[in-house]
Amino acid sequence: MGGTRFIGCYLVAKLREQGHDVVLCNRGKTNGGKPERLPGVSDMDYQKMLEGVSVLVADRKVPDQLKAAVTGAGKFDLVFDNNVRKLAEVQPLVEAVQASGGCEQFFLMSSAGVYGPTDVLPLSEQNPGDPNSRHKEKLQCENYLDAQGLNWTSIRPVYIYGPLNYNPVERYFFDRVTRGRPVCVPYDGKYITQLGHCEDLADFMIKCIGNPAVRGQVYNVSSEEYVTFDGMAKLCAEAAGVAEPKIVHYDPKSVEVPEGFPKAFPFRGMHFFASIEKAKQDVPDWTPKFNMLEGLRSSFQQDYLARGFDKQQPDFRTDELILSKAMSAA
Repeated sequence: MGGTRFIGCYLVAKLREQGHDVVLCNRGKTNGGKPERLPGVSDMDYQKMLEGVSVLVADRKVPDQLKAAVTGAGKFDLVFDNNVRKLAEVQPLVEAVQASGGCEQFFLMSSAGVYGPTDVLPLSEQNPGDPNSRHKEKLQCENYLDAQGLNWTSIRPVYIYGPLNYNPVERYFFDRVTRGRPVCVPYDGKYITQLGHCEDLADFMIKCIGNPAVRGQVYNVSSEEYVTFDGMAKLCAEAAGVAEPKIVHYDPKSVEVPEGFPKAFPFRGMHFFASIEKAKQDVPDWTPKFNMLEGLRSSFQQDYLARGFDKQQPDFRTDELILSKAMSAA
C-alpha cells in the first residue's frame, strides 16, 4: 500500500533486488503511481527496477474501490501496508486479501507514537498503548490482524529520516544551520529523542520475510543512538560542514503560533526513544548500519542539496515570533 514516496521507495527497491514482482496500490497521483528514484540510482537501473513493478489504482478511503482492485489482481504472497492510519482503512484490504486466497505474511507500519506516558525509558514493546494518542487506531489494526488469524508483524519506528523524506525533520535544522540562523529549540534542549534511517527500516522489513520468529510480534525499529534536541542541531551543522549554530531556548507555551504558520519544532516536547533489542534478537541478521552523523550526511548530500532545498527560501515566520519573544524576555 503506497510505495510512491520515502520508505516505500526503499522497500520496493529492496524487494526487486530479491527478485520479487511488486504490485503497488495507490491513487496513481504521485509519479504515476510508481516509486521515486532513489539517490545514486541511474536512469537505466531505475527503469530496470520498474520492469517488475505494476500499479493498482485505488483510493483506500473508498473501500469498494480498494476491494475491487485488490481482489481482481489475484493472490499475493506478502502484503506491506505502509500508510494505514485507521482500522476502517485496513479492514477492506484484509477482506480483499483473504478473498483472493490469503497471504503468507502481512506487515503493518505502526508508530512508536502509540505508547503511553512512562517514567521508565527507553520505550519497549511491553509499554502499554496510549488511548489518547493520535496513533491509537494502529493498535486496533494490530488486534484486528491478530483476530483474523493472519501471520502479521507490526513495525513501530520512532522518527524516520534520510533521503526522500517528505516530513521536514532533518530539513528543519539544515534550513537554519546552512543560512547561519539561530536554531530555536524548546525548553532547555536536553530532551532526548531518536531517529532511524529509512534504509535501515526498509532493510528490517525485508529481513523479516520468511522469519517465523516475527509472527504476531511488534518491533521498535530505529537507530542504536539517542540524541538531545541541542545535539540534533549540532549534528546537522556538522553533517552540513558548517559552524556550530547558536541555539535559542524558549518556552513553547509562551509563543502562540498563528494558523498557517510553520510548525515551531519537528519533535515532541518529551523524552522519546525506544529499545531496538527485540528487533535485533528476533531478526539476528539485522542491525542498523547508519549512525546519526553518517545518516545526516547522506540526507544533506543526497537529499537537501540534491533536491535544491538550499536554494529555496524557507518560511521563518514562526522563528521570528520565537526570537522576538526571547529578545523581549531578555
